[in-house]
Amino acid sequence: MTTATQADEIKGYGTSRYRSYVLAALTLIYILNFVDRGLLAVVGPDLVPELGISDTQFGLLTGFGFALLYTIVGIPLARYADTGNRVWLMSVCIALWSIMTVLCGLATEVTIGSFTIGAFWILLACRVGVGIGEAGCTPPANSLIADYYAPQDRSQALGVYAMGVTLGTMFANLIGGWVTDAFDWRTAFFVVGLPGVLIAAVFKLTVKEPPRGYTDPPGTQSKERVTLGEAIRELTTKPAFWYMTAGATVAAFCGYGISSFQSIFLVRAHGITAGEAAIWINAPVSLSSAVGTFATGWLATQLYKKHPGAIAWVPGIGLALSIPFYIFAFTTENLVFAALGLIIAGFVKYGYIAAQYTIGQGVVTMRVRAMATAVLLFVANLIGYGFGPLFIGAISDVFFINGITEVGVAADELTRNQCHPRAIAELSDNLQAVCGNVYSQSLQSAMVIMASLYAASSLFFLITWRRLDKDMVDRNPS
Repeated sequence: MTTATQADEIKGYGTSRYRSYVLAALTLIYILNFVDRGLLAVVGPDLVPELGISDTQFGLLTGFGFALLYTIVGIPLARYADTGNRVWLMSVCIALWSIMTVLCGLATEVTIGSFTIGAFWILLACRVGVGIGEAGCTPPANSLIADYYAPQDRSQALGVYAMGVTLGTMFANLIGGWVTDAFDWRTAFFVVGLPGVLIAAVFKLTVKEPPRGYTDPPGTQSKERVTLGEAIRELTTKPAFWYMTAGATVAAFCGYGISSFQSIFLVRAHGITAGEAAIWINAPVSLSSAVGTFATGWLATQLYKKHPGAIAWVPGIGLALSIPFYIFAFTTENLVFAALGLIIAGFVKYGYIAAQYTIGQGVVTMRVRAMATAVLLFVANLIGYGFGPLFIGAISDVFFINGITEVGVAADELTRNQCHPRAIAELSDNLQAVCGNVYSQSLQSAMVIMASLYAASSLFFLITWRRLDKDMVDRNPS
C-alpha cells in the first residue's frame, strides 16, 4: 500500500458528527477570545472620560498592557500544549480570561487604609489577566484540530476556526456597542465575560482529549525539536524573512493603533455614540477587512504561480493604497465618507497577513518553519500590538497639550476629559472654545500620522520582493 493511499485512509478522531461539534466549540471559543480582547476599544469612548484616563493610558491598556504577557506567556503555554492535556489547558484559560473580562467592568478606585489604587491600575491588572488567559487559546486549539482532523480535511477545519478573528471583532462591536448605549460600558464587560465561564465548563465536560498524533500516518516519527538558536542561525541567512517581519510588524503597529482608537475618534470627531460607531461603522469595516483578507490573499496566491514575487508586492501595493483612504477618512467632516474611506482602506491592506506566513515558511527549511513563525509572531505582537496603541495615544496627548498651550492655557488647567460633551458645560466659555479647537483635532492628527506609517510597511514588503528569488527555499533547493 502506498504512502498516499495510507494517508487517504487516515480518519480523524471520533465520529464525523462529534468532530464537527468539537470544531464548532473551538471556533466559538476563538470568537469569544476576540470579543473579550476587542471590547475595550469598543467601550473606550465612554470608559475614558468616566475613569478620567488619558489617551496614552488607554493606549497602554489596549496595547502593551495586554500584549506583553500575552506574547511572553504564549511561548511556555505552547510548549505545554505539545505534551500536556490540551482540553484542561484551554478550559482553565477560557475561565481565566472570562473572569478577568468581568472584573474589567468592576474597575474603580480602591482605598486600602491610607493607600489608594486608581481605577486605571485596576483595569490594567485585569487586562494583563485577560492577556495571560488568551495566550492559552490558539496553540492548543490548533493542536487539537490536527489530531481530530485527518491531513486532507485539516486545512478546511483550520479555515473555519480562523473565522473567529473577524467574527469575534464584529460581535465585539455589535454586542458591545449595543449594550454600551442601552446600559453602560461596565454592563458590556459583564455581558460578554460571564458566558465564558459556562463555556469553559461545558467544553471540559464534552470535549475529549484525543491521542496525540492520532491522525499522523503510521510509522511517523516524532520530529526533533529545533532550538531557538538553530532557527535564528538559519534565519540570519535569509534577509527576506527579516524584511518581511519588519513590514508585518509596522503593519501591525499601525493597524492595532488605528483600531484601538477608531471608535474614540469617530465619537469625538462626529459626535456619535459609542454604539453607533461600533454598529454602523466598525462592524462593516471588520466585514470588509475579512473579505479583503481573503481576496488579496487569493490574488497573491494565484499570481504566485507565474510571478513568485507577487506574494510580496501585492501586499506592498495594498498597504500603500490604504494610506490615502485612511487620510481621507480621518480628515473628512462627512461621516458617510469617513465610513467609506475606512471600509476601502480595510479591504485593500490585509494582503500582508497571508503573505507573512507564506514568506515566513517559504524561506526556511521544513524543520525550522514552526520556529520561524513563532519568531515572526513574537516580534509582530510585542512591537506591533504592544506599542501601536501606546504610540498613537501618546502622540494624541502631545498634540492636545501643545494645542492648549499655544492659546495660553496651562497644561494643568484643562484636561481632555473636561472637553467631553458630558463635562464641557462646567467650563468657562473661553475653555469651551479651546476644547472645540483641540479636543478631536489632536487625535485626528495622530491618526493621520499613524496611517502615513503604512508607507514604511509597504516599502519593506517591496524590498522583500527583491530578495525572494534568492531566499525562497522551494525555488533554490540547494
